[in-house]
Amino acid sequence: MAIEDPIATAPRPPSLGKEREEWVKRAWDAIDEGKLGELNRIMASIASPTGEEKQLAMKLVDVMNDTGIDAHYQPMDDDQGNAVGRITGTGGGLDLLLYAPLDTAFSTNEEEECPWIGDRLPGEMTTNAYVRDGEVVGMGAENPKGYAACAIAAAQAIKAASVPLQGSLLVGLGSGGMPTNRRPALSKFNAGQGAGCAFMLEQGVRGDFAIIAKPGWSVAWEEVGLCWFKVIVRGDLNYTGVRHVVKGKNPIVHAVKVIGSLEEWFSEYTEKNTSGLVAPQGSINAIQAGWTHKPAFVPAACHFYVDLRISPRVSPMEAMRQFGEAVERIVKANPELSVEWEMILSIPGSFTDPNNWIIQSCMRAWEFVESKKHMPRTGTSGATDANILRAAGIPTARLGMPRPAAANGKQRSVFSMERSNVTGMKQLTKCLVYAAVDTCTRDRQEVLQSAAVKRL
Repeated sequence: MAIEDPIATAPRPPSLGKEREEWVKRAWDAIDEGKLGELNRIMASIASPTGEEKQLAMKLVDVMNDTGIDAHYQPMDDDQGNAVGRITGTGGGLDLLLYAPLDTAFSTNEEEECPWIGDRLPGEMTTNAYVRDGEVVGMGAENPKGYAACAIAAAQAIKAASVPLQGSLLVGLGSGGMPTNRRPALSKFNAGQGAGCAFMLEQGVRGDFAIIAKPGWSVAWEEVGLCWFKVIVRGDLNYTGVRHVVKGKNPIVHAVKVIGSLEEWFSEYTEKNTSGLVAPQGSINAIQAGWTHKPAFVPAACHFYVDLRISPRVSPMEAMRQFGEAVERIVKANPELSVEWEMILSIPGSFTDPNNWIIQSCMRAWEFVESKKHMPRTGTSGATDANILRAAGIPTARLGMPRPAAANGKQRSVFSMERSNVTGMKQLTKCLVYAAVDTCTRDRQEVLQSAAVKRL
């Protein structure tokens, strides 16, 4: 889907200028691919599933302090907390927050993850991380740890190059960024869904602008939110030995009808709600029914769970109504079904004006690194802590690293977050350096006046 490119329609921004360009290139010279890959390897060697990020966060506090970045650990409880770093500016400028989460979507505990992740944990989902052929391989090596490493490396390069910042540059590495509720191994219910990011902001770690480092090698100014629904299909308790005598409804069989109909509806939903950069998707990803230790009995209910992504132009309540109408239509077409449902999670999507300073600065950074015109990436359906940052009133750009093309030149065919390309990491780090220099070395009024011109 083609959209208007904001960089083509916005007024020309203040020039980077020769002096700032020299600062950028001096900081780029301080980016060492070997050290960047090794930092990523160290991070991937420390387990940090959602709710248990303390060890990794504390290690990164030491890494930042050792390179002259003033850093501290921000505890949330005994096992969870954030790492925060700061290069303090001389004053008069605007502050920029480079943000990335630290937690992995999966743990290294086979009892928790198997068999749903596979009969065994995949070989690359290990804390025995390694670097080979320009790739870092290990648990969460790319997402989120490769992105967090780039945020640290950008700040380290700026510090090493002695770039004269007016505004402060902050590094925020948050826990609880994955879309998960309470893990079975933990007692804490609110460990994920941006819990660390929200706590960090609540405790006063903020910027005038933010850049979140998450997947996608283009600048994004909006993204989807998400709603989760629990669906209950009712039936009748029964027994295999008498099912031919005692007639009843098998809720598992009936759930199949509902699931099949919802799968057909998801494409309709996506088409209706696609706009801007997003094409919100829906998926049924969990199901519960019956007793695995006594499958001789028919259960009285089957539960399944729906993840429905929502456009920043659609509220959770409107998404809920669309979902409800779809279920109502399914039941009307199949009157033998007994279906109940409820919304169990809602996180709105979010949007930053594409003409905002930080969006434009990141686009200029991308073009400076790539030496070609920036093209926005459309059709997205991924949600991140950018929704938390924007909900707190912070204009936020999202930018990731380029992934190398597959051998056949096509997009990746297997989902994985465990392989990080070091060359791609350096490209992202260079963009973060550029945007930080562009933003934090200017007088506050210069940036605000530029923003005011764009609004006109």
